[in-house]
Amino acid sequence: MKKINNSPEVPLPEPEVIDIEDVFASWHRGDIDLVCVLGPTASGKTRYSVALAREFNRLAASKAGAGSLSEGAPGIAEIISADSRQVYRGMDIGTGKDLEEYGEIPYHMIDIATAGEKYDLYCYQRDFEKVYADILSKGHLPILCGGTGLYIQAVLSAYSLPDVPPSRELRSELEQSDIEELREAYAERFGPKADPEVMVSKKRLIRALEVELSEVPVTRTSYEAKKAFIIGTLVSREERNALIDKRLSERLEGGLVEEVRALLDSGVGSEDLIYYGLEYKFVTQYLLGLIDKDTMRLQLSTAIHQFAKRQMTFFRSMESKGFRIHWTRPF
Repeated sequence: MKKINNSPEVPLPEPEVIDIEDVFASWHRGDIDLVCVLGPTASGKTRYSVALAREFNRLAASKAGAGSLSEGAPGIAEIISADSRQVYRGMDIGTGKDLEEYGEIPYHMIDIATAGEKYDLYCYQRDFEKVYADILSKGHLPILCGGTGLYIQAVLSAYSLPDVPPSRELRSELEQSDIEELREAYAERFGPKADPEVMVSKKRLIRALEVELSEVPVTRTSYEAKKAFIIGTLVSREERNALIDKRLSERLEGGLVEEVRALLDSGVGSEDLIYYGLEYKFVTQYLLGLIDKDTMRLQLSTAIHQFAKRQMTFFRSMESKGFRIHWTRPF
């Protein structure tokens, strides 16, 4: 039986009031080269990032002596999504793309891959760096916005990642092992070089062994760490869970089941949709007749609550690694 983690959530930090003019001045001086907005699901990250981008645009226009921007005019702020599922075309409702929220603000790293395609951390870092360099080349201000903690940490710290494509066969084989067996295999191969952060996650262990067992020469990425001002969107656990449940109802009423059915009909494999997790996992199981509608909704709601809790745990762990996150109320 799978053990459910009922450990209490890490206490929330005290919210700050962000001095947006000071952040803009830091960027203008070159003290920072990126603004990052992170937070758990349903915490208002996109809406906050768009409002932040518009304020940066206003400040830039004022500094240039242009007074204020006319409605819909282009500015200097551009948003880069850090969401591991919003990269996929056709996965709109379940990932909460809400593209209408961006308005005139340019956005990137959304709808860049085909659903069913294996798009991993290496791909994200590679594509992010291209977009990031292009934004800087125009003298614009990039805002990284999302909730996929590993993607965010990888680009902020400039992880050196191996260029090894996923192997469905090997992953399938390794998935049959429990985490203790994978830890033993990993420790046996890496010895003193074993990374303790890899040891805590079955997915990371599988990826590390996949790279180690690859028969192709391994090249690694090499980028510069970012000078980022990091903002965290802060909502209480009770608020967050209420927002999650409200949003889930809206998505189910707004065509989530039909979206997943259309993906299946288009040829995307059920195993791929289940791999993407959350909305796509449970709705696919419902459409396959493995669970009924009420069970699907209940299990999905619970899974999203647990996912949001894990996100907050990850972000708080980033602080223990030296990342300064300025937590603020987004509403």
